[in-house]
Amino acid sequence: MTNAYTTPPAPRPVDTRPLRKRKRVWLGGSGLLLTGALIVGSGNGDQQPVAAEAKPAPTVTATVTATPEPAPTVTETIKAKAKPRPTVTVTKTARPAADTGSDTGSDTGSGSRDTTGTCSIVSNAGNCYSAGQFCRNSDHGAATTNEGGTRIKCAYSSNAWRWTYA
Repeated sequence: MTNAYTTPPAPRPVDTRPLRKRKRVWLGGSGLLLTGALIVGSGNGDQQPVAAEAKPAPTVTATVTATPEPAPTVTETIKAKAKPRPTVTVTKTARPAADTGSDTGSDTGSGSRDTTGTCSIVSNAGNCYSAGQFCRNSDHGAATTNEGGTRIKCAYSSNAWRWTYA
């Protein structure tokens, strides 16, 4: 068996068609080319190409300019309102004087005294604030007391303004 990679390829055989048949192919192709050229050339319908020339024409331009009269200028001055600040009111309660009179031995009180303080800042409902509740915008930074009399302050903590023990 022979190796296909080492043996040279076989030479191409000489064209076996006769010369007269090859001439006919060339003549037929040339005839078709000339026939197509004649058909396309006569497809114009004997029309002359039109030259497009622009003729100059007179141009009329009318320009109207309206100048407005100046209008009166109105200027309004607005006074800025002052931002309300929290009001801190301190109220002291006076204790009643101790009764030094007769000691009858009977206690009419409950034995506990009233330790409720007064709130200087109250909610919109009128209640005292307690630590942990949210503050109003107008109360930021203000201080007051809760119902028990302990001081609380509106401070920013836990991503919100809340009442905290001072």
